[in-house]
Amino acid sequence: MYSLKDQAVVVTGGAMGIGAAIVKEFLNGGAKVAILDLNETAGRKLAEELSTSHKDRVQFLKCDVIDEKELLNAFQSVQDSFGGLDVVFNNAGISDESEAGYKKLVAINYTAVVGSTMHAIKIMRKDKGGKGGTVINLSSIMGLKAFCPGLFVYGSLKNALIHFGRSIGMEPYYSRTGVRVLTMCVGITLTGILDVSKGFDQEFHEGIVKGLNNAVARGSVQGPEDVAKGMLEYYQNGASGSTWLVNCGVTSDITSNIAKAFEVVSPIPLVSIVSSSISSLSEPSQNFDKIRRR
Repeated sequence: MYSLKDQAVVVTGGAMGIGAAIVKEFLNGGAKVAILDLNETAGRKLAEELSTSHKDRVQFLKCDVIDEKELLNAFQSVQDSFGGLDVVFNNAGISDESEAGYKKLVAINYTAVVGSTMHAIKIMRKDKGGKGGTVINLSSIMGLKAFCPGLFVYGSLKNALIHFGRSIGMEPYYSRTGVRVLTMCVGITLTGILDVSKGFDQEFHEGIVKGLNNAVARGSVQGPEDVAKGMLEYYQNGASGSTWLVNCGVTSDITSNIAKAFEVVSPIPLVSIVSSSISSLSEPSQNFDKIRRR
């Protein structure tokens, strides 16, 4: 079981909603937490409130996750103040599928998560002088099933994060880096994201939002605190490359379900062949050169 005690943690989009609940759960587990967010007012307010109980174990850093320089500076600041970087929770996200906003949606919900994961691995990897660590990427139940027409891009990006996490977290890469990559899918959760969401077909989108808000009114959704509790269980017990679901307050390991769903029937076990080739070589550059020559 993995412990949070004295771990240096970054939570992107940590000022409100799920992010804020995650921050509190990490702190209660004994971690030191940096809240990264563009919302400086909410971020500083949360950090000040939490510092009453957690002193200098919590800090706020204003950061735009799609600005690579800002993100790297934030990571360096955390290392300087907390003495390292052990855990990155990529939570920042928006829901804007309009023609004017979908490119930013892709940049925040996918590209920034990939970049943050790669930079975190580069800092933490054991084979390059680090001490290992954990990256947790927030996905969604909408990445598992296209049950919500209208959130076309949002669901697609959440699905992409699942495959990204399974790929970069698998063996033999995990044994090489010592950095776990976990993907946490969440069911419909009571946050403010629906209030500011936009759709490609706005009239259709508004109907979807109304339906989701009705579910909220009926009390048939979970709160951010449910997600945070599920995250803690996942952090403590999850294997690298795995995918877990937190839905209606119930936490489940769904890795085998996803593997079965995406199984490709082939007489040639490609993954085994490539993995075997990579693990037998000492340098990544040699791996890819040799594979390309085949």
